[in-house]
Amino acid sequence: MKITSADNIVRPLTVPKSQGETLGETSSGFADQLKSKLMEVDQMQHQADKTMRTGAVEGADKIHETMIQLEEADLSLRVMMRVREKALSAYQEVMRMQF
Repeated sequence: MKITSADNIVRPLTVPKSQGETLGETSSGFADQLKSKLMEVDQMQHQADKTMRTGAVEGADKIHETMIQLEEADLSLRVMMRVREKALSAYQEVMRMQF
């Protein structure tokens, strides 16, 4: 059995530049990315709540779509909380370091 080198399989991680980005501009940072994702999770929560209220008032014609939206919103909230826990844990670990 011939074993090939992994050099041609593993490529270095590169971040593609957007069309509007020039060398002088910096891409959005971690805080901006996090804020954007928090806004998306909040929007999903509001949309799921609105769909649930609409289904309760008008009758549940599309209960499966409502349940899918509720589960997506729940899952996104859980993932956001895990990211929060990891970030907090990393911060606490850095604070414990002695320089």
